Amino acid sequence: METSPLSILLLGAIAMASFVAGMFFLRFWRQTGDRFFLLFAVSFFLEGVNRVALALSEHPSDGAPVFYGVRLVAFLLILITIADKNRGGLGTDRDSPARR
Repeated sequence: METSPLSILLLGAIAMASFVAGMFFLRFWRQTGDRFFLLFAVSFFLEGVNRVALALSEHPSDGAPVFYGVRLVAFLLILITIADKNRGGLGTDRDSPARR
């Protein structure tokens, strides 16, 4: 089964949106030094790389274990980050580049 050009286009758009969101969170992290934003940026970059890899694969399928596993890690990272922030565990890094 061949992948349609529309599927590739949509995967590219999702990857681009993920990279843009990651860049915003990276900028917020540099301004505040809060690890919350850094971990969100990492999660979105991971999702963007995953979508690019999915678009470049020979037979793209979201259900493939490798792609699903990366998405699971990205979403778990977001959930852990939110839970930790709500507990007060993630704060401003004293040694972050924004604080120097």
